[in-house]
Amino acid sequence: MLPADARIRRSQDFGSALKRGRRAARGGVVVHWAPASAPTEDTAAPPPTPPAADANRTARAGFVVSKAVGNAVARNKVKRRLRHAVAAELPHWPAGTDVVVRATPRAAERDFTQLQRDLAEAVQAARTGRARERRSTP
Repeated sequence: MLPADARIRRSQDFGSALKRGRRAARGGVVVHWAPASAPTEDTAAPPPTPPAADANRTARAGFVVSKAVGNAVARNKVKRRLRHAVAAELPHWPAGTDVVVRATPRAAERDFTQLQRDLAEAVQAARTGRARERRSTP
């Protein structure tokens, strides 16, 4: 289980992470990686959380599992698996990072090992900015 301070709960926090985060998709998940925001003087509106507070708080994760994934049993099973996979990865993420994990309908068909691998690959791709690996053409 994720600790309370490691969960994204507010709609504004989800929206902020989705808007400012880099996106990467792998297998059954889409990851939106939003690192801690840096202070900027030229912005008119302040960010949802003060930048100084971003750097001091732990990394947080939020989950989106829509009805397209399946019935309530399938959705909850996917959420439990994703929470467990994120809990293992969370200590390795930089402080202040917000990550939103969206499950695709393929997530319901994948076992825990595959979901864990999908999550790790998507996080790595979003962190490095490589959203899509290019295929080499012969």
